[in-house]
Amino acid sequence: MGLLVEGKWQNEWYDTTSTGGRFERKAPSFRNWITKDGSAGPSGISGFKAEPSRYHLYVSLACPWAHRTIIYRKLKGLEGMISMSVVNAFMGDEGWTFAPGEGVVADPIHNALNVHEIYTAAQADYTGRVTVPILWDKKTNTIVSNESPEITRMFNSAFDEVGALPGDFSPPELLAEIDELNEFIYPTINNGVYRAGFATTQEAYNEAVVEVFDALDTLETRLENRRYLTGNTITEADWRLFTTLVRFDAVYVGHFKCNLRRIVDYPNVWAYLRDLYQVPGIADTVAMDYIKAHYYASHETINPTRIIPSGPLIDFNTAHGREQFSAEKQPKRA
Repeated sequence: MGLLVEGKWQNEWYDTTSTGGRFERKAPSFRNWITKDGSAGPSGISGFKAEPSRYHLYVSLACPWAHRTIIYRKLKGLEGMISMSVVNAFMGDEGWTFAPGEGVVADPIHNALNVHEIYTAAQADYTGRVTVPILWDKKTNTIVSNESPEITRMFNSAFDEVGALPGDFSPPELLAEIDELNEFIYPTINNGVYRAGFATTQEAYNEAVVEVFDALDTLETRLENRRYLTGNTITEADWRLFTTLVRFDAVYVGHFKCNLRRIVDYPNVWAYLRDLYQVPGIADTVAMDYIKAHYYASHETINPTRIIPSGPLIDFNTAHGREQFSAEKQPKRA
């Protein structure tokens, strides 16, 4: 994972020497919003109106942050409105690339070989990490956003009046609860597995891995009496958690040393994960071979042999039995 410095590519890994071995993720740099009428969103500038065929999405099928945007593009019926490119699973000296490989969809906008070229196309002197997802505006030739939670909220509602499928994963009456769940899940689980996996001291690893499993224990209890995190409704909080859970046993248990327990060892969380996986269209967004190829081959400091394990064999299609909660009275919210 390299970065650009004043538009020049540098192949530098995350620096943990100044943080006591702790991995700290940097904030995204492009924070504009697509809106129904093109007015400014919560951050950034105006001018990004929801229009079919105007925007292009760049993703990795391995990245859990990008996976969220792929899910929303699928569930909201935006595949015909927002085109998409997919990078190569392997991330090497040039960062994310479009080198030929399984699952790769080339860049039709810039014919870029490397994702960092897309950043410099938007800002020639850009300084910062080169990450996906990237939402590109073909009309103004710039990056709208590289912040996945904000892209998913755009996809959730901005295109509703121009042909998106119905469905609201952030309903106003649940938004406060969703935000609270996100604030709990992000540092402890979503980013927690990375904090454990990218730690460079024992203290930093111990701190992170305990938080991961304390949080999973909390969710196991929460899911005892409700189908989804907020009750009977699938929300943004569920999809943000899903993209980490679906990778957990195949990647994070071994590669990131998050091995106190597996997801299959949590009866409620495991059934909940299968429930979400079996939502129509979701299985199509999970490319497990690609996911494993990325993590095990790209992180040389963690896996210097780059050997990709054959297992584990995980069947996400077995019956989950969580339909029972839809017919039961849900717990009252505080």
